[in-house]
Amino acid sequence: MGPVRLEAITWERLGDHLADRLLDLKPQDGSPWPRVAFDGAPAAGTGELAQRVFEALRVRGRPSLVVGVQDFLRPASVRLEHGHQDVEAYYDGWFDTGALWREVFGPLEPGGDGRVLPDLRDPVTDRATRSPYVQLPPGGILLLHGPLLLRHWFPFDLSVHTLLSPGALRRRTPEAEHWTLPAFALYEREVGPDAAADVLVRADDPRHPAWNG
Repeated sequence: MGPVRLEAITWERLGDHLADRLLDLKPQDGSPWPRVAFDGAPAAGTGELAQRVFEALRVRGRPSLVVGVQDFLRPASVRLEHGHQDVEAYYDGWFDTGALWREVFGPLEPGGDGRVLPDLRDPVTDRATRSPYVQLPPGGILLLHGPLLLRHWFPFDLSVHTLLSPGALRRRTPEAEHWTLPAFALYEREVGPDAAADVLVRADDPRHPAWNG
């Protein structure tokens, strides 16, 4: 695969362009709820992009729901069983994919009821959030953001990957979290998210993103 051609864009215009694209997005499995991934390392700011798209959809009269995978962590006793800086555990066991399937994707399958749990566990207190379910109406769009999303076979109808070069990823990741960087290098080797995603956004300079249109 040759190099991807990227065009400069502002974050505001990017949010608008993505929202316009999502208005016509039809799930291939017949579900009435399109499901969209905003994939990238924490330093890539996927949550901010998902929120921009949420706001752009809102002014267009289209309901959506932003969900972050960091709110679906497994209990600390499970994810930290092998220590606080175990790369393999972070890659394979930090995020509760079972809960995401059950509480987020299951209700949005064809024949589902659209009742989505927006979060499961507070990442700071390690306690259940006990948030109420959110009723996403037919046509409402799930905007799921977070790291390592494209390796779990989640039924996304569109995926957006925010790419950082290794140098930018290291610079923008807090030093206390540098131990996670090998996990993202492994993700790049195993999944190749920049090629697997439908939309690629490059954000080495957070002030001047570029995308593949």
